Amino acid sequence: MTINTTTNPKLLWPGQLDLWGKFYNQHAPEFSQFMEVKQSTQAFEEMQGITGFGLMPVKTEGAALILDSEAQGFNKRFTNVTYAMGYAVTKEELADNLYEKASSSRMPALARSMKQTIETVNANHLNRATDSSYVGADGVEFLSLVHPNVNGGTYQNELTTPADLSEASLEDICILIDQAEDDRGLKALIRPEQLIVHPNDRFTATRILKSTLQNDTANNATNALLSEGFFSKGYLVSHFVTDTDAWYVTTDCPNGLIHLDRQAANIEQDNDHMTKNIIVTGDCRFSSGLVDPRGLYGSEGAA
Repeated sequence: MTINTTTNPKLLWPGQLDLWGKFYNQHAPEFSQFMEVKQSTQAFEEMQGITGFGLMPVKTEGAALILDSEAQGFNKRFTNVTYAMGYAVTKEELADNLYEKASSSRMPALARSMKQTIETVNANHLNRATDSSYVGADGVEFLSLVHPNVNGGTYQNELTTPADLSEASLEDICILIDQAEDDRGLKALIRPEQLIVHPNDRFTATRILKSTLQNDTANNATNALLSEGFFSKGYLVSHFVTDTDAWYVTTDCPNGLIHLDRQAANIEQDNDHMTKNIIVTGDCRFSSGLVDPRGLYGSEGAA
């Protein structure tokens, strides 16, 4: 028997893998630009918050020093979830030698589906950041005026009065970030790293963060945000943020928005012996979320 692509479509599999890679990597990932990506090795991972120490008291001569102790903070569990889909190349398509033609349209579609699934799931943390039914480890929504401190009291990571993106509102967020404290009342000393906006705010973000002088004014005032060296990662236009006037700021606070990869995007091909079809599947497994709310600030916009 002659071995050809009809009887052995795996001969064309390397070309289909190349096609997958071309479309899966066509656009740079967005989520990894505002989330810290880590590897997971088990079904779920837990990140336990720990408070630090308070300020040191005065030690008088000959007196014993005071011992401080850490307290257990809020616990965040990440449960890895599998996302999967596939398509079939039918026995009849194989018989008609249409394997390559069929896969040439379906493989890119599968690649786009997986890529955008990952982006959508991760962007959901921003899209639901003010949703009171979508809470973080501390029991309140991701952006809140009343995040609880472990040792009592609260802090905020959103504007008291929601506002659309502007130079003034972004400065107000930076002031909040500058004033942030940890659970023991010490200065958090965090800085804004990246602004995340809906495509509608692309040009507003450009004017605010890339103008040498203050934008929308003729008085030649200094662009304070630029001169302060804030936003070392610039701004990201997220195509998966759904609220047209919401905007977000990530900081350099450790363990803010986290993405845990349990299994990277993967595709496989196998035979279905009952139908004689070729089955191509794609799957990935991951989890993501917010650990320390000081890693994310923002506003839902004025509307």
